[in-house]
Amino acid sequence: MKIYLFEKSMTLVGKAWEIKLALKEYGKQHTTVQALLNTKKKET
Repeated sequence: MKIYLFEKSMTLVGKAWEIKLALKEYGKQHTTVQALLNTKKKET
């Protein structure tokens, strides 16, 4: 699975079950996509 992060969006590429699993994991830590993107920006 590949995850492409952009300034205001993200793209998940992979099989449907991989994307669903990744979204569930991200959902446990972040309430919105914006919160996820802000966290990922700080890591890089």
